[in-house]
This record gives sequence, structure tokens and C-alpha cells, in this order.
Amino acid sequence: MKNIFLLCLLLLLTSCFEVERNCADFKTGEFEFNYTIDGVKKTGRFVRTDTLNIDYYEGKIDSSSVRWINDCEFILKKLNPKTNSERDAIHMKILTTEGTSSYTFEYKLAAKKPNKPLRSEKGVAYRIN
Repeated sequence: MKNIFLLCLLLLLTSCFEVERNCADFKTGEFEFNYTIDGVKKTGRFVRTDTLNIDYYEGKIDSSSVRWINDCEFILKKLNPKTNSERDAIHMKILTTEGTSSYTFEYKLAAKKPNKPLRSEKGVAYRIN
């Protein structure tokens, strides 16, 4: 009986925990994130306005349109895709925020491709400006 009471108390306390999500603080700004390609760690940088996302990586610049679904979710679509895979829109979701310095995000294709599993990835973006 005592164990059931403790379990219920623990469940009650953990269910009251709410993840910080002040997504509106991250709608615009300049950010960095780390990623790995073929075992090599790299850093990317991007600048986001209300309607545009400009990526700077490996000496290249790439632009995407931004369409906000709500304060924490948006769709990125390349403005000048060079391949068919670049034509696919990306669904971005801010999962958690850390004050105004960083946020954890998840991204995946906005539309599922037939006969392929929908794969999502996570990352952390750090405000640099």
C-alpha cells in the first residue's frame, strides 16, 4: 500500500513538470548549430527573419522561405533547389528553449514519401546575435 502511494505521488509530481517553450523568442535572429557528416563535426550558421532563412555552411549560402504554422513550428522550402531532394519542404519544430540563448529542435520532411519511413532528427541551435 505504501509503495502504491509513493508511486502515485511520484506520478503526480512529474506530471506537473512543464518544459520551457518560449518559441516566439527564436522566430528571428542569428544562430549556430553543430552537425556531423561522415564522422566529421562541423558548425553551421543561419539567419532567420519572419519569412526567410539564410544558411551559411562550408563556404556556401542557401536561402529558404519560412512559413510559420504556430509559434513553435514552421516549414522551410528552398528558394532555388538544385536537386529533386532539395525541392522537399522541411518541417521544423522547437521542442524546448533555454532562456533566450538556445533551443532544441526536431526536423523531418514535411510530406512523407511513399514506401519510405519518415525519419526525424534533433539538434540544438545557439543564438549568436
